[in-house]
Amino acid sequence: MDLREESSRFGSLPSTTSRNLSSSSSTFFSANQSPFFSPRSPKSLVSACSDNQFRDSDVTSAALDASLGILGPESFANARLSDAYPVALASAANDLQKLDFVSSSTSNSKSTIASYNVGPEHEYLRPRGKQKKSGRTQETCVTPTSTSSLSNRVRNCDVYIGFHGRKPLLLRFMNWLRAELEIQGLSCFVTDRSRCRNTRKHGMVERVMDACTFGVVILTKKSFRNPYTIEELRFFASKKNLVPVYFDLRPEDCLVRDIIERRGEHWEKHGGELWLLYGGLEKEWRDAVNGLLRVDEWKLEAHDGKWRECILRAVTLLALRLGRRSVVDRLSKWREKAEKEEFPFPRNENFVGRKKELSELEFRLFGDVSGDAEKDYIELKARPKRRNLTISWSRSNSINERRFERPSDNKRKGKEPVTWKESEKEIEMLNAEVSQTQQHAPKPRNSKKHGRRNNSLKVVYGKGIACVSGEPGIGKTDLLLEYAYQFHQRYKMVLWIGGESRYVRQNYLNLWSFLEVDVGVENSPDKSRIKSFEEQEEAAVARVRKELMRDIPFLLIIDNLESEKDWWDHKLIMDLLPRFGGETHVLISTRLSRVMNMDPIKLNYLSEIEAMSLMQGAVKDYPIAEIDALRVIEDKLKRLTLGLAIVGAILSELPINPSRLLDTINRMPMKEIIYIRRENHPLRRNNFLLQLFEVCFSIFDHADGPRSLATRMALASGWFAPSPIPVSLLALAAHKIPEKYPRQRMLKKVLCSLTCGFTSSYARKSEAEASSLLLRFNIARTCRKEGYIQFHQLIKMYARKRGVTGVAQATVQAVITRGLIAQHSEHIWAACFLLFGFGSDPMIVELKVSELLFLVKEVILPLAIRTFITFSRCAAALELLRRCTDALEAADQAFVTPVDKWLDKSLCWRPIQTSAQLNPCLWQELALSRATVLEIRAKLMLRGGQFDIGDDLIRKAIFIRTSICGEDHPETISAHETLSKLTRLLASVQNHTSNRS
Repeated sequence: MDLREESSRFGSLPSTTSRNLSSSSSTFFSANQSPFFSPRSPKSLVSACSDNQFRDSDVTSAALDASLGILGPESFANARLSDAYPVALASAANDLQKLDFVSSSTSNSKSTIASYNVGPEHEYLRPRGKQKKSGRTQETCVTPTSTSSLSNRVRNCDVYIGFHGRKPLLLRFMNWLRAELEIQGLSCFVTDRSRCRNTRKHGMVERVMDACTFGVVILTKKSFRNPYTIEELRFFASKKNLVPVYFDLRPEDCLVRDIIERRGEHWEKHGGELWLLYGGLEKEWRDAVNGLLRVDEWKLEAHDGKWRECILRAVTLLALRLGRRSVVDRLSKWREKAEKEEFPFPRNENFVGRKKELSELEFRLFGDVSGDAEKDYIELKARPKRRNLTISWSRSNSINERRFERPSDNKRKGKEPVTWKESEKEIEMLNAEVSQTQQHAPKPRNSKKHGRRNNSLKVVYGKGIACVSGEPGIGKTDLLLEYAYQFHQRYKMVLWIGGESRYVRQNYLNLWSFLEVDVGVENSPDKSRIKSFEEQEEAAVARVRKELMRDIPFLLIIDNLESEKDWWDHKLIMDLLPRFGGETHVLISTRLSRVMNMDPIKLNYLSEIEAMSLMQGAVKDYPIAEIDALRVIEDKLKRLTLGLAIVGAILSELPINPSRLLDTINRMPMKEIIYIRRENHPLRRNNFLLQLFEVCFSIFDHADGPRSLATRMALASGWFAPSPIPVSLLALAAHKIPEKYPRQRMLKKVLCSLTCGFTSSYARKSEAEASSLLLRFNIARTCRKEGYIQFHQLIKMYARKRGVTGVAQATVQAVITRGLIAQHSEHIWAACFLLFGFGSDPMIVELKVSELLFLVKEVILPLAIRTFITFSRCAAALELLRRCTDALEAADQAFVTPVDKWLDKSLCWRPIQTSAQLNPCLWQELALSRATVLEIRAKLMLRGGQFDIGDDLIRKAIFIRTSICGEDHPETISAHETLSKLTRLLASVQNHTSNRS
């Protein structure tokens, strides 16, 4: 959030306050503002939503009643989850026990629960008082508070923060420091005293300086020419509570002699006898600068972009001095988590080029550049005056939007004033003078040509969003990864999520663990009414989005965005993003030519020198003939970074020269590759790259024998989810791929039985060797998470199109037998897509009835409940259960179909009509499993107020259980209780509707 958007709030603190304070509670003192203070945040617990295992469990009706919280009004107060919760779902207790649907609470609940505000209702976007904007500085006039209130806040001030300057990077750093201190419970007072315009305000600031516990002074190259900064240094140094923060300086740069004599690159322009600039005394100025040398305990340096390290160290030291040990412990835990999970991949040591793209990304996100980029950066083109910039912003109906306009009164030379307008459908930046005239202007003759130009957003600088587009394999992910590593110190954390349309919403909600926010359905602020499924999903997204809209800067990277709309509900992905222009930056990579009506950075091919350096690998000296062969390879690969990296790996790992490699690739047959009809398919554009993949697989087979484990792992990777794959799960899927010759498979089983004692160690060794082979040849890339590897999208596409029989079946079997719900949920969802054929996709894998029962009991039910409860993804969970019900009904229909085998008809002198009669126990288990799924669906329908659908589902479950178990069975009785609740609620809704009409 820009500093100019700060506003005051002197209201008393509520009795219950979250630890993550809103950015509106921050304190900022600027020109024409009364100084005010941020409230002291009470200590509160960090949300600790445990991510439990949903495996090795049994699902019963009583467990579901307790887990879904469907309790009677008389027993709710005394209900205990542990009493009604068997071993079936004991591991899921923390995720399920909070889903407390109570029928009586719909009409009797009167409690008030704090809730998040989303959209423009967010507090820091509310205009308080009169706002006046001139240029880049907004001044807010605030109604002064009473003397007693001010004196109380003066006494409660922990940290005073003084700074001088209006540069965007400085304000961003200062905002982050203040917000981080406030989130950890330290009250702050922030001011640029040079902007105080009367003695009353200066007097108030002086009282704050005298009352605060510590004085933080942010030092820049221009600070030593500011009399107020010099006074702050002298004052806090005399009290021995000075905390200097070196923003764009080092402590060794702040020497009196160097500054006066203009020594060093910093002081050639900004040095000299600086006390003369404001009419001060030389002795006082020297004492203030020399006082910095005596502050040994506080060496807080933020130069070279080390913002995160500086701010976290400052918060830690201040918290220790103030006796806040819990803050130190919380920050240490957060550091450990960030070190392990912040980046998905290690930094690419072979990254070459892209300096211009990195600088442009920095400029688009920050609106400014630093370091070497200032010297040789881009030539910016001025925007035409009469061109509109529009960003589409779709909004959900349940979120109230407020029109918020901030007009600019002043005009600067050569530029026209700009007005930001915000409505429910879009955010527009229009020319203030021509916005009204353009509404009535006639359309041009060539409407298509001009309409496309008017509807496009060319370039937006400094608004915190940037997009990189390019074809697959050109290096978009590597560019984003390099940017993240270069600038990660400017953000509290890099949040990396995959942008595949089926997984992007789940990946977004997975950020709850980093943002310390609960996205489950139990975190409902309004217990007086039943929310629809859509409202519950929107509320979960709004909680994550609100955390990203605070003054804490995050870098949200969406890698490989497939579509602008979510696959599940076709809502715009833009609804997930924080508001542009805030502290959080959004970086997107995509194959799309245009995203959110915004022109992305078109990623071009590497230059010839960069491509050659990437291919040559460890060998740099080749004869001219070999250099020519490299040029031919480079041209045929179209300089795709993926292909160049694989070529460089082959030349480095094998004793082969480029000309021989070129000949080998050209001779590689393409008979096994399925013909692709779509002309724009990525695999059809470059057959030479596919031949290179085949060369790699041939190398693997030559090194490890026919059908090597590395090749089978690469083929199995195509059926996993786009996220990183655990090596153990990938190797298990590769081992399950059927052999071409059954006799060889039988011989392997015999050998394995004879050497069972050495199997596990040998298997682990072979898995490590196979994964190492894939990594060395750049077929896969290593991940920061130990035991995981990632495959490129093109390689996964090729693995699917290669069409090896049984690979999808082996992958599904490996995932459902060894996959863990909490750790491998994306891969389990990918297996469900193959099994049930979501959307228009066909069912690729079919399971036996026994395997289907295991899948439903151990995988589908825990996955659906966790998806619904922990992440509020109601539509996805209900669709999964519906598809599961259809599969169970199809299997049941096959059981009751008459059999035609003569052997079945001749058993026991009595003809058997159906498979259910042949195997009655399996048929009963299948029917009871379907009844369990129907009951769960009915109970989930209660959560969304769809009582009529739930009533129909629970009646089907009761019929099945009555037919098999009888009326007096506990599960049948439990289903009847659920039916009575549904009937009562449905009647209540009908009565309420009739009374209103």
